[in-house]
Amino acid sequence: MPTISDRGNLMPESPIRKLVPYAEAAKKKGRKVFHLNIGQPDIETPQIALDAIKNINFKVIEYSHSAGIESYRKGLAEYYNKLNLGVSFEDILITTGGSEALLFAFNSCLNAGDEVIIPEPFYANYNGFATTAGVKVIPVTSSIETRFSLPPIAEFEKLITPKTKAILICNPSNPTGYLYSKEELETLKNIVIKHNLYLIADEVYREFCYDGKTHYSVFNLTGIEEHAIVIDSVSKRYSMCGARIGAFISKNKKLVAIAMKYAQARLSPPTFGQIAGEAALKTPQSYFDNVIAEYVERRNIVIEGLNAIEGVKCPNPGGAFYAVAELPIDNAEVFCQWLLEEFEYNNQTVMLAPAAGFYATKGLGTKEVRIAYVLNKEALKEALVCLKQALLVYEGSSIRKKEVQSKA
Repeated sequence: MPTISDRGNLMPESPIRKLVPYAEAAKKKGRKVFHLNIGQPDIETPQIALDAIKNINFKVIEYSHSAGIESYRKGLAEYYNKLNLGVSFEDILITTGGSEALLFAFNSCLNAGDEVIIPEPFYANYNGFATTAGVKVIPVTSSIETRFSLPPIAEFEKLITPKTKAILICNPSNPTGYLYSKEELETLKNIVIKHNLYLIADEVYREFCYDGKTHYSVFNLTGIEEHAIVIDSVSKRYSMCGARIGAFISKNKKLVAIAMKYAQARLSPPTFGQIAGEAALKTPQSYFDNVIAEYVERRNIVIEGLNAIEGVKCPNPGGAFYAVAELPIDNAEVFCQWLLEEFEYNNQTVMLAPAAGFYATKGLGTKEVRIAYVLNKEALKEALVCLKQALLVYEGSSIRKKEVQSKA
Protein backbone atom coordinates (compact mmCIF):
# COMPACT_ATOMS: atom_id res chain seq x y z
CA MET A 1 0.00 0.00 0.00
CA PRO A 2 1.11 3.65 -0.43
CA THR A 3 3.14 5.07 2.44
CA ILE A 4 1.85 7.56 5.00
CA SER A 5 3.67 10.88 5.31
CA ASP A 6 6.21 11.33 8.08
CA ARG A 7 4.31 14.45 9.11
CA GLY A 8 1.11 12.45 9.42
CA ASN A 9 2.80 9.82 11.56
CA LEU A 10 4.27 12.53 13.78
CA MET A 11 0.92 14.30 14.21
CA PRO A 12 -0.04 13.83 17.87
CA GLU A 13 -3.42 12.58 19.07
CA SER A 14 -5.53 14.97 21.09
CA PRO A 15 -5.27 14.09 24.80
CA ILE A 16 -8.66 15.78 25.18
CA ARG A 17 -10.49 13.62 22.65
CA LYS A 18 -8.67 10.28 22.48
CA LEU A 19 -10.69 8.81 25.37
CA VAL A 20 -13.97 9.53 23.56
CA PRO A 21 -14.53 5.86 22.50
CA TYR A 22 -14.39 4.81 26.16
CA ALA A 23 -16.89 7.53 27.11
CA GLU A 24 -19.21 6.40 24.32
CA ALA A 25 -18.96 2.80 25.54
CA ALA A 26 -19.76 3.90 29.11
CA LYS A 27 -22.86 5.72 27.87
CA LYS A 28 -23.99 2.62 25.99
CA LYS A 29 -23.87 0.80 29.33
CA GLY A 30 -26.36 3.37 30.58
CA ARG A 31 -23.90 5.39 32.65
CA LYS A 32 -24.03 9.15 32.94
CA VAL A 33 -20.65 10.68 32.05
CA PHE A 34 -19.70 14.08 33.46
CA HIS A 35 -17.58 15.69 30.74
CA LEU A 36 -14.88 17.69 32.50
CA ASN A 37 -12.40 16.87 29.74
CA ILE A 38 -13.24 19.46 27.09
CA GLY A 39 -13.79 23.21 27.02
CA GLN A 40 -17.28 23.11 25.56
CA PRO A 41 -19.28 25.57 27.69
CA ASP A 42 -22.94 24.94 28.46
CA ILE A 43 -23.46 28.73 28.60
CA GLU A 44 -26.08 29.89 26.10
CA THR A 45 -24.87 31.71 22.99
CA PRO A 46 -26.00 35.37 22.95
CA GLN A 47 -29.48 35.57 21.42
CA ILE A 48 -28.40 38.43 19.16
CA ALA A 49 -25.96 36.09 17.39
CA LEU A 50 -28.54 33.30 17.03
CA ASP A 51 -31.08 35.77 15.63
CA ALA A 52 -28.57 37.02 13.06
CA ILE A 53 -28.23 33.51 11.67
CA LYS A 54 -31.98 32.85 11.75
CA ASN A 55 -32.68 36.06 9.84
CA ILE A 56 -30.31 35.36 6.94
CA ASN A 57 -32.17 35.59 3.64
CA PHE A 58 -29.38 35.02 1.13
CA LYS A 59 -30.19 33.62 -2.28
CA VAL A 60 -26.48 32.83 -2.75
CA ILE A 61 -23.98 32.06 0.01
CA GLU A 62 -20.91 33.78 -1.41
CA TYR A 63 -17.25 33.82 -0.48
CA SER A 64 -16.33 36.71 1.74
CA HIS A 65 -13.13 38.71 1.28
CA SER A 66 -10.18 36.48 2.18
CA ALA A 67 -9.39 38.78 5.11
CA GLY A 68 -12.97 38.55 6.31
CA ILE A 69 -16.05 40.76 5.97
CA GLU A 70 -14.85 44.36 6.27
CA SER A 71 -17.71 45.52 8.49
CA TYR A 72 -16.89 42.68 10.89
CA ARG A 73 -13.20 43.58 10.98
CA LYS A 74 -14.10 47.22 11.66
CA GLY A 75 -16.43 46.11 14.44
CA LEU A 76 -13.67 43.97 15.94
CA ALA A 77 -11.25 46.90 15.79
CA GLU A 78 -13.78 48.99 17.76
CA TYR A 79 -14.03 46.20 20.34
CA TYR A 80 -10.24 46.03 20.74
CA ASN A 81 -9.89 49.79 20.92
CA LYS A 82 -12.35 49.96 23.80
CA LEU A 83 -9.62 47.94 25.55
CA ASN A 84 -6.99 50.49 24.43
CA LEU A 85 -5.21 48.04 22.15
CA GLY A 86 -4.75 50.48 19.26
CA VAL A 87 -5.83 48.11 16.49
CA SER A 88 -6.90 49.03 12.95
CA PHE A 89 -9.27 46.81 10.95
CA GLU A 90 -6.40 46.40 8.48
CA ASP A 91 -4.41 44.66 11.23
CA ILE A 92 -7.04 41.90 11.41
CA LEU A 93 -7.50 38.73 9.37
CA ILE A 94 -10.61 36.68 10.15
CA THR A 95 -9.78 32.99 10.34
CA THR A 96 -11.48 29.63 10.63
CA GLY A 97 -11.24 29.53 14.40
CA GLY A 98 -8.23 30.45 16.49
CA SER A 99 -6.65 27.23 15.21
CA GLU A 100 -6.20 28.60 11.70
CA ALA A 101 -4.88 31.87 13.11
CA LEU A 102 -2.15 29.91 14.90
CA LEU A 103 -1.31 28.03 11.72
CA PHE A 104 -1.05 31.37 9.89
CA ALA A 105 1.28 32.63 12.62
CA PHE A 106 3.56 29.59 12.55
CA ASN A 107 3.71 29.49 8.75
CA SER A 108 4.30 33.23 8.45
CA CYS A 109 6.88 33.66 11.21
CA LEU A 110 8.90 30.43 11.24
CA ASN A 111 10.64 28.23 8.71
CA ALA A 112 10.55 24.45 8.85
CA GLY A 113 13.00 23.42 11.56
CA ASP A 114 12.73 26.69 13.47
CA GLU A 115 11.86 26.69 17.16
CA VAL A 116 9.08 28.23 19.24
CA ILE A 117 9.38 28.38 23.02
CA ILE A 118 6.14 27.66 24.89
CA PRO A 119 5.62 27.56 28.67
CA GLU A 120 4.33 24.10 29.57
CA PRO A 121 1.80 22.76 30.25
CA PHE A 122 0.19 24.26 27.15
CA TYR A 123 -2.86 23.73 24.95
CA ALA A 124 -2.14 20.33 23.43
CA ASN A 125 -3.09 21.26 19.87
CA TYR A 126 -0.14 23.66 19.73
CA ASN A 127 1.87 20.47 19.13
CA GLY A 128 -0.33 19.61 16.16
CA PHE A 129 -0.09 23.09 14.65
CA ALA A 130 3.70 23.03 15.07
CA THR A 131 3.93 19.60 13.43
CA THR A 132 1.83 20.81 10.50
CA ALA A 133 4.17 23.78 10.01
CA GLY A 134 7.35 21.74 10.54
CA VAL A 135 8.17 23.80 13.62
CA LYS A 136 9.87 22.42 16.74
CA VAL A 137 8.28 23.17 20.11
CA ILE A 138 10.78 23.93 22.88
CA PRO A 139 9.07 23.78 26.28
CA VAL A 140 9.99 25.94 29.25
CA THR A 141 8.52 24.28 32.29
CA SER A 142 6.21 25.86 34.83
CA SER A 143 5.00 23.83 37.77
CA ILE A 144 2.01 23.30 39.98
CA GLU A 145 4.17 24.34 42.96
CA THR A 146 4.41 27.90 41.55
CA ARG A 147 0.76 27.90 40.40
CA PHE A 148 2.09 27.66 36.80
CA SER A 149 3.46 31.21 36.84
CA LEU A 150 5.89 32.36 34.14
CA PRO A 151 9.27 30.61 34.50
CA PRO A 152 12.23 32.90 35.30
CA ILE A 153 13.84 34.80 32.43
CA ALA A 154 17.01 32.74 32.91
CA GLU A 155 15.10 29.60 31.96
CA PHE A 156 14.08 31.19 28.65
CA GLU A 157 17.62 32.42 28.01
CA LYS A 158 18.98 28.88 28.36
CA LEU A 159 16.72 27.68 25.56
CA ILE A 160 17.28 30.40 22.95
CA THR A 161 19.32 29.29 19.93
CA PRO A 162 19.80 30.65 16.39
CA LYS A 163 16.76 28.54 15.47
CA THR A 164 14.50 30.28 18.02
CA LYS A 165 12.05 32.59 16.25
CA ALA A 166 9.08 33.00 18.62
CA ILE A 167 7.59 32.62 22.07
CA LEU A 168 3.96 31.52 22.36
CA ILE A 169 1.78 32.04 25.43
CA CYS A 170 -1.89 31.52 26.22
CA ASN A 171 -3.28 34.23 28.52
CA PRO A 172 -5.31 33.31 30.54
CA SER A 173 -3.98 29.82 30.13
CA ASN A 174 -5.53 26.73 28.75
CA PRO A 175 -4.94 24.28 30.50
CA THR A 176 -3.99 25.85 33.86
CA GLY A 177 -6.20 28.95 34.11
CA TYR A 178 -3.13 31.00 35.06
CA LEU A 179 -3.48 34.74 34.30
CA TYR A 180 -0.19 36.42 33.38
CA SER A 181 0.50 39.73 35.11
CA LYS A 182 1.68 42.95 33.51
CA GLU A 183 5.11 42.35 35.06
CA GLU A 184 5.38 38.87 33.52
CA LEU A 185 4.45 40.23 30.10
CA GLU A 186 7.06 42.98 30.47
CA THR A 187 9.61 40.22 31.10
CA LEU A 188 8.57 38.54 27.85
CA LYS A 189 8.80 41.89 26.05
CA ASN A 190 12.42 42.26 27.15
CA ILE A 191 13.25 38.76 25.90
CA VAL A 192 11.68 39.19 22.45
CA ILE A 193 13.32 42.58 21.89
CA LYS A 194 16.74 41.37 23.06
CA HIS A 195 16.64 38.32 20.78
CA ASN A 196 14.51 39.78 17.98
CA LEU A 197 11.70 37.22 18.33
CA TYR A 198 7.96 37.18 17.73
CA LEU A 199 5.64 37.09 20.73
CA ILE A 200 2.46 35.18 19.86
CA ALA A 201 -0.32 35.55 22.43
CA ASP A 202 -3.37 33.33 22.39
CA GLU A 203 -5.89 35.61 24.11
CA VAL A 204 -9.14 33.77 23.42
CA TYR A 205 -10.06 33.70 27.14
CA ARG A 206 -9.54 37.45 27.60
CA GLU A 207 -12.98 38.04 29.13
CA PHE A 208 -12.59 35.33 31.76
CA CYS A 209 -10.61 36.96 34.57
CA TYR A 210 -11.56 36.63 38.23
CA ASP A 211 -11.06 38.06 41.72
CA GLY A 212 -10.89 41.66 40.50
CA LYS A 213 -8.01 40.93 38.13
CA THR A 214 -7.96 42.34 34.60
CA HIS A 215 -6.44 41.04 31.41
CA TYR A 216 -3.25 42.66 30.15
CA SER A 217 -2.71 42.14 26.43
CA VAL A 218 0.59 42.00 24.58
CA PHE A 219 -0.85 44.94 22.61
CA ASN A 220 -0.76 46.91 25.86
CA LEU A 221 3.02 46.58 25.77
CA THR A 222 4.92 49.42 24.08
CA GLY A 223 7.83 49.00 21.71
CA ILE A 224 7.01 45.53 20.36
CA GLU A 225 4.48 46.46 17.67
CA GLU A 226 6.55 44.64 15.01
CA HIS A 227 6.97 41.57 17.23
CA ALA A 228 3.47 40.98 18.63
CA ILE A 229 0.71 38.74 17.26
CA VAL A 230 -2.62 38.17 18.98
CA ILE A 231 -4.73 35.07 18.35
CA ASP A 232 -8.42 35.46 19.10
CA SER A 233 -11.70 33.55 18.74
CA VAL A 234 -15.44 33.82 19.30
CA SER A 235 -15.61 30.24 20.55
CA LYS A 236 -15.39 30.79 24.29
CA ARG A 237 -16.19 34.52 24.58
CA TYR A 238 -19.68 34.02 23.19
CA SER A 239 -19.98 30.25 23.72
CA MET A 240 -19.94 29.79 19.92
CA CYS A 241 -17.40 26.98 19.49
CA GLY A 242 -19.13 25.62 16.40
CA ALA A 243 -19.08 28.96 14.56
CA ARG A 244 -15.36 28.39 13.84
CA ILE A 245 -14.42 32.05 13.69
CA GLY A 246 -11.11 33.41 14.96
CA ALA A 247 -8.70 36.23 14.20
CA PHE A 248 -5.04 36.79 13.43
CA ILE A 249 -4.04 40.30 14.54
CA SER A 250 -0.73 42.11 14.18
CA LYS A 251 0.45 45.70 13.72
CA ASN A 252 3.35 44.38 11.63
CA LYS A 253 2.07 45.28 8.14
CA LYS A 254 4.54 43.04 6.32
CA LEU A 255 3.60 40.07 8.48
CA VAL A 256 -0.13 40.61 7.90
CA ALA A 257 0.55 40.74 4.14
CA ILE A 258 2.36 37.40 4.35
CA ALA A 259 -0.43 35.83 6.43
CA MET A 260 -2.89 37.13 3.85
CA LYS A 261 -1.34 34.78 1.29
CA TYR A 262 -2.44 31.84 3.44
CA ALA A 263 -5.87 33.44 3.84
CA GLN A 264 -6.20 33.71 0.07
CA ALA A 265 -5.09 30.09 -0.38
CA ARG A 266 -8.01 28.87 1.74
CA LEU A 267 -10.32 31.38 -0.05
CA SER A 268 -12.42 32.77 2.82
CA PRO A 269 -13.51 32.16 6.42
CA PRO A 270 -17.04 30.79 7.06
CA THR A 271 -19.77 33.24 6.05
CA PHE A 272 -22.40 32.19 8.60
CA GLY A 273 -19.87 32.25 11.41
CA GLN A 274 -18.77 35.77 10.50
CA ILE A 275 -22.38 36.97 10.50
CA ALA A 276 -22.87 35.49 13.97
CA GLY A 277 -19.55 36.93 15.15
CA GLU A 278 -20.35 40.43 13.93
CA ALA A 279 -23.77 40.35 15.57
CA ALA A 280 -22.23 39.07 18.81
CA LEU A 281 -20.18 42.28 19.07
CA LYS A 282 -23.41 43.94 20.21
CA THR A 283 -23.79 41.51 23.14
CA PRO A 284 -24.67 43.57 26.24
CA GLN A 285 -22.21 43.78 29.13
CA SER A 286 -24.82 42.17 31.38
CA TYR A 287 -24.27 38.90 29.47
CA PHE A 288 -20.58 38.86 30.39
CA ASP A 289 -21.25 39.96 33.97
CA ASN A 290 -23.60 37.00 34.43
CA VAL A 291 -21.25 34.55 32.73
CA ILE A 292 -18.25 35.64 34.80
CA ALA A 293 -20.26 35.40 38.03
CA GLU A 294 -21.36 31.90 37.04
CA TYR A 295 -17.82 30.77 36.27
CA VAL A 296 -16.49 32.16 39.56
CA GLU A 297 -19.07 30.07 41.42
CA ARG A 298 -18.20 27.01 39.37
CA ARG A 299 -14.48 27.55 39.89
CA ASN A 300 -14.93 27.87 43.63
CA ILE A 301 -16.95 24.67 43.81
CA VAL A 302 -14.34 22.74 41.82
CA ILE A 303 -11.18 24.11 43.43
CA GLU A 304 -12.51 23.88 47.00
CA GLY A 305 -13.93 20.43 46.29
CA LEU A 306 -10.70 19.13 44.78
CA ASN A 307 -8.46 20.44 47.54
CA ALA A 308 -10.79 18.92 50.14
CA ILE A 309 -9.99 15.44 48.77
CA GLU A 310 -7.03 13.80 50.51
CA GLY A 311 -3.88 13.97 48.41
CA VAL A 312 -5.25 16.28 45.71
CA LYS A 313 -3.43 19.51 44.90
CA CYS A 314 -4.96 22.21 42.68
CA PRO A 315 -3.99 25.92 42.40
CA ASN A 316 -6.77 28.50 42.19
CA PRO A 317 -7.03 29.68 38.56
CA GLY A 318 -7.11 33.42 37.88
CA GLY A 319 -8.88 33.09 34.54
CA ALA A 320 -10.31 30.90 31.75
CA PHE A 321 -12.35 27.91 32.95
CA TYR A 322 -9.72 25.24 33.41
CA ALA A 323 -7.61 23.90 36.24
CA VAL A 324 -4.77 21.39 36.41
CA ALA A 325 -4.93 19.16 39.46
CA GLU A 326 -2.42 16.67 40.80
CA LEU A 327 -4.15 13.48 41.96
CA PRO A 328 -2.86 10.86 44.43
CA ILE A 329 -2.41 8.27 41.66
CA ASP A 330 0.41 6.60 39.75
CA ASN A 331 -0.68 7.33 36.20
CA ALA A 332 -3.44 9.70 35.08
CA GLU A 333 -3.75 8.11 31.62
CA VAL A 334 -4.55 4.74 33.17
CA PHE A 335 -6.81 6.28 35.80
CA CYS A 336 -8.84 8.32 33.29
CA GLN A 337 -9.41 5.25 31.13
CA TRP A 338 -10.33 3.18 34.20
CA LEU A 339 -12.92 5.82 35.20
CA LEU A 340 -14.72 5.24 31.91
CA GLU A 341 -14.19 1.50 31.46
CA GLU A 342 -14.62 0.11 34.95
CA PHE A 343 -15.79 2.67 37.49
CA GLU A 344 -19.28 3.84 38.32
CA TYR A 345 -20.85 5.45 41.35
CA ASN A 346 -24.64 5.63 41.33
CA ASN A 347 -24.35 4.73 37.64
CA GLN A 348 -22.25 7.86 37.01
CA THR A 349 -18.62 8.48 36.14
CA VAL A 350 -16.28 11.32 35.19
CA MET A 351 -14.28 12.06 32.05
CA LEU A 352 -11.04 13.97 32.64
CA ALA A 353 -8.14 14.94 30.36
CA PRO A 354 -4.79 13.40 31.35
CA ALA A 355 -2.38 16.32 31.68
CA ALA A 356 0.72 14.56 30.31
CA GLY A 357 -0.57 15.42 26.84
CA PHE A 358 -0.28 19.11 27.69
CA TYR A 359 3.46 18.80 28.34
CA ALA A 360 6.18 18.48 25.71
CA THR A 361 8.70 17.17 28.24
CA LYS A 362 8.35 13.41 28.60
CA GLY A 363 7.51 12.23 32.09
CA LEU A 364 5.87 15.44 33.28
CA GLY A 365 2.20 15.65 34.25
CA THR A 366 1.81 11.91 34.73
CA LYS A 367 -0.19 12.39 37.94
CA GLU A 368 -2.06 15.47 36.74
CA VAL A 369 -5.39 16.01 34.97
CA ARG A 370 -6.94 19.01 33.32
CA ILE A 371 -10.46 19.82 34.45
CA ALA A 372 -12.81 22.10 32.50
CA TYR A 373 -15.48 23.50 34.83
CA VAL A 374 -17.98 24.06 32.04
CA LEU A 375 -20.92 22.16 33.55
CA ASN A 376 -23.64 23.58 35.77
CA LYS A 377 -22.96 23.79 39.50
CA GLU A 378 -25.03 20.74 40.52
CA ALA A 379 -23.34 18.60 37.87
CA LEU A 380 -19.92 19.75 39.09
CA LYS A 381 -20.81 18.80 42.67
CA GLU A 382 -21.95 15.34 41.56
CA ALA A 383 -18.80 14.92 39.46
CA LEU A 384 -16.61 15.75 42.45
CA VAL A 385 -18.43 13.15 44.58
CA CYS A 386 -17.80 10.64 41.80
CA LEU A 387 -14.12 11.53 41.61
CA LYS A 388 -13.66 11.26 45.37
CA GLN A 389 -15.32 7.85 45.43
CA ALA A 390 -13.16 6.73 42.53
CA LEU A 391 -9.97 7.71 44.36
CA LEU A 392 -11.15 5.75 47.42
CA VAL A 393 -11.43 2.48 45.47
CA TYR A 394 -8.85 2.84 42.66
CA GLU A 395 -6.00 0.39 43.30
CA GLY A 396 -3.42 2.86 41.99
CA SER A 397 -4.55 5.55 44.42
CA SER A 398 -2.42 6.36 47.48
CA ILE A 399 -5.67 6.80 49.45
CA ARG A 400 -6.68 3.22 48.62
CA LYS A 401 -3.19 1.89 49.32
CA LYS A 402 -3.14 3.61 52.70
CA GLU A 403 -6.53 2.12 53.58
CA VAL A 404 -5.40 -1.39 52.60
CA GLN A 405 -2.21 -1.05 54.65
CA SER A 406 -4.12 0.15 57.70
CA LYS A 407 -6.28 -2.98 57.55
CA ALA A 408 -3.35 -5.35 57.03
